[in-house]
Amino acid sequence: MNLTMKLNVNDEVSTLKSVILGNANTLGNKPKINQTYDPSSIIHLKKGTYPLKKDLINELELYKKTLENNEIEVLSLDNVKDCNQIYARDIGFVIDDFFFVSNILPLRENEIIGLNTILKKIDKTKIVRLPSDCHIEGGDVILDNEYVFIGYYNKTDYKNQITARTNYKALKFIQFFFPSKKIKAFELRKSINNPKNNALHLDCCFQPVGKSLAVVCKNGFINKSDYEWIINKYGKNNILNINSEEMSLMMSNFLSIAPDKVISDSRFKKVNNWLANKGIETIEIDLGEISKQGGLFRCTTLPLIRK
Repeated sequence: MNLTMKLNVNDEVSTLKSVILGNANTLGNKPKINQTYDPSSIIHLKKGTYPLKKDLINELELYKKTLENNEIEVLSLDNVKDCNQIYARDIGFVIDDFFFVSNILPLRENEIIGLNTILKKIDKTKIVRLPSDCHIEGGDVILDNEYVFIGYYNKTDYKNQITARTNYKALKFIQFFFPSKKIKAFELRKSINNPKNNALHLDCCFQPVGKSLAVVCKNGFINKSDYEWIINKYGKNNILNINSEEMSLMMSNFLSIAPDKVISDSRFKKVNNWLANKGIETIEIDLGEISKQGGLFRCTTLPLIRK
């Protein structure tokens, strides 16, 4: 790794060169229900199917090898004791050549410590720390060249809605920071009890792929007009619609590593076959245990350089 990394991310599909991958090295004890912050984890705790540490580590190692086999530099977070560090996407995000350090849930604040070594390799003038009242997680930020798509929640119960991760103030901060970009906001549906009615982040219900394609779940959005905006932008024939059940399984949470190549879950035949029919190669691996905590391929990675 160079002394100073030259960050570059302005879309979701350009060839991935360098990425942070989450880890499960120091998870600590299995959480109690009141220590969780997503509906999928709660369901699996109640069913007795919550993932084991060894299985999570094995899946992440398989994912790492898959990335490296595609000539992608994989960087590791510093280990933080008794901390779930699997979902690296949420603790930061890159727009152009700026690294934004997220303001995440108080329950997750220790995850930020894992960035310390990597942040030392980035020009300090390119690191942005938002004001404390601007709440944002990287899963709510999706890039499409001149567009920055941001998922947020703005209802009066925001403070009591633990699945609400990005607020209106953060949206306005990004808008102010990038006056020349087109900021498109999507208000997301939230539920701590039912994953079929919960878009935990924007990438759980929408993701661009290829040159002009997208996967989307209508039920992830509070406002019908937001879903219609996506249809109008990408074109009806370029959209794969997934239903609420498929959203809860994280079918839109694949990772593009090139304009014509993605990594997706081997269980998701609907998405994978559609991508193949559109000329996009799909590398299929199974991250079924990781998905039990409400995230998948995009959630576990934080891209630093795309070219």
